[in-house]
Amino acid sequence: MNPTSLDYARNLDKNDDLASYREDFYLRENTIYMDGNSLGLLSKRAEKTLLDLLDSWKTLGIDGWTEGDNPWFYLSESVGEKMAPLVGGMKNEVIATGSTTTNLHQLAATFYKPSGNKTKILADELNFPSDIYALKSQLSLKGYDQVEHLVRVKSRDGRFLAEDDIIEAMTDDIALIVLPSILYRSGQILDMKRLSAAANEKGIPIGFDLCHSAGAIEHSLHDWGVDFAFWCTYKHLNGGPGSVGGLFVHEKNFENAPGLAGWFGSKKESQFDMDHEMDPASDAGAYQIGTPHVLSLAPVIGALKLFEEVGIKQVREKSLQLTSYLLELIRKELDGQGFIIGSPVDETRGGHILLEHKEAARICSALKEDGVIPDFRAPNGVRLAPVALYNSFEDVWHTVQKLKNIMDEKRYEKFENKRGVVA
Repeated sequence: MNPTSLDYARNLDKNDDLASYREDFYLRENTIYMDGNSLGLLSKRAEKTLLDLLDSWKTLGIDGWTEGDNPWFYLSESVGEKMAPLVGGMKNEVIATGSTTTNLHQLAATFYKPSGNKTKILADELNFPSDIYALKSQLSLKGYDQVEHLVRVKSRDGRFLAEDDIIEAMTDDIALIVLPSILYRSGQILDMKRLSAAANEKGIPIGFDLCHSAGAIEHSLHDWGVDFAFWCTYKHLNGGPGSVGGLFVHEKNFENAPGLAGWFGSKKESQFDMDHEMDPASDAGAYQIGTPHVLSLAPVIGALKLFEEVGIKQVREKSLQLTSYLLELIRKELDGQGFIIGSPVDETRGGHILLEHKEAARICSALKEDGVIPDFRAPNGVRLAPVALYNSFEDVWHTVQKLKNIMDEKRYEKFENKRGVVA
């Protein structure tokens, strides 16, 4: 059967073990959603747990902290325990709390301990800007120059990072390493196991931003010896806009007092003693700062139920199949249209494909007009993320056909080649 035919795509869907999960999500009619690596879609289960938690507030009032199906007082711990298998952490090493950047501030404040010649932070030049802002801020708070003390590993081609270059940059003056697990533009997966082993050997704490990998690929953070990690839950985990993030701290580091202390980092049994001497939790719970954002945690509970049923291994397998099919169609249908594939074509890619084109912003606008929701990344990137739990192979086929028609008819030319307020 011809891979470029619609029948071929439909046959792939017939043999897809995860196809039925598509019915769990709210999909807009006549729209193909290819932006799940920016914001995942709402599932019926996430909606239900949000409404359930809202109802617990309505019916229980303050007793909701300790009563009901999901008592609020223990919510961060229980959701963290559910997330632990997705990142390869022990259940006491993961907590649902904060946001990506607040969690990075907490972890940097905890693990960045400059002394003597060891004063620098190692990052990379392709990382998401928010992480860099936070690291610069932490340097300033410790009295160090942001330019001199933030070392950013260079990319050889502007798309990917070489692990050899990162390891070479782990010099004696590095006090902390913070890297992405998956590069947000190209989708390259870094070898976290190798990098962690190298950092551990040199005695440098190492942490990873899992925003583009949590819910998309398998992890073994505990076994790899990663010191810490942090992530959002609104992308591949489908927790909703502004949903509460997660953090991991390896149990070997539990003796480290949290850099930013807060009431909810206390041991549960002593928290309400109201003592001015903090008695921190003896696990990842110690790194909480404030009261759980209950209504922003609520949809995450339901969203995680889908992962509990399916397992991250199956999600990753289908994701690879979807992106492989997308790559095959791009090569066959868009040849000669000026696109460059900016993602790894082997299994070191994450859950999205980056297409580079000089008219990328215009092309994204034309796709949206045609019922496909992509993601534009300046200056020239079109990101397409077929998500295993709700996208079909037919979605992929239609996306490429629409893109082909847009390019053939030059329909993108009627739009300005600039991003919107939210790209």
